Amino acid sequence: MIAEKLHEVESEIERSRQNRVRANKNAPVDLVAVTKNHDVNAMREAIDAGVTIVGENRIQEAMKKHELLDRKVSWHLIGHLQTNKVNQAVQLFDLIHSVDSDHLMTALDRAAKKIHKVQDILLQVNLAREDSKFGIYREDLPLLMQKVDAMDHLHLCGLMCIAPNYEQVEDCRPLFREMYEIFQRVQEMPLLTSNIKYLSMGMTHDYTIAIEEGANMVRVGTAIFGARQY
Repeated sequence: MIAEKLHEVESEIERSRQNRVRANKNAPVDLVAVTKNHDVNAMREAIDAGVTIVGENRIQEAMKKHELLDRKVSWHLIGHLQTNKVNQAVQLFDLIHSVDSDHLMTALDRAAKKIHKVQDILLQVNLAREDSKFGIYREDLPLLMQKVDAMDHLHLCGLMCIAPNYEQVEDCRPLFREMYEIFQRVQEMPLLTSNIKYLSMGMTHDYTIAIEEGANMVRVGTAIFGARQY
């Protein structure tokens, strides 16, 4: 069942990639399979069917699964990260999508230094300026990018955003389009250590639109695993 759903999502990703207008149709799209509230057996099934990246929202849940999962896979943190959890985060995750403040950047840099690691991160942008979501406002992005570029133990790899939960999913399109334009502009910034290669945007309900508008990393859970198990 999971394998079938995964292949359906992969087909939709390919179709959406070919429907791009501004972004390169040939540029690949990385699929982050969101495993929040799904058990290790479901994760194994997805990985055996071809998943190479799993995304978790909570540190404690991810740590328990990491101990049990006998599969090689890349771990991404896609949920909000509190500064008191940064030590665990840098030990476990290959890429942290949700870096949203100067304070968190500093804490992550310090934690990564302790274990002699350079931590890959994305900066989360709150483009719609929603009070209910975390993220950096677009006008603060250049300064924070310059700050993280100067940190020895963080490596900035791109940007992440979450669209509002619009009643009509097509309403996401202008925001995704604007986010891609921002992504293009920051790629032109004269940064020394950063490599702005990922634009992580789009989830189960809107990932096809996000890809059409330029996303090259999407975070999909329900479309692969079904409803979350609480």
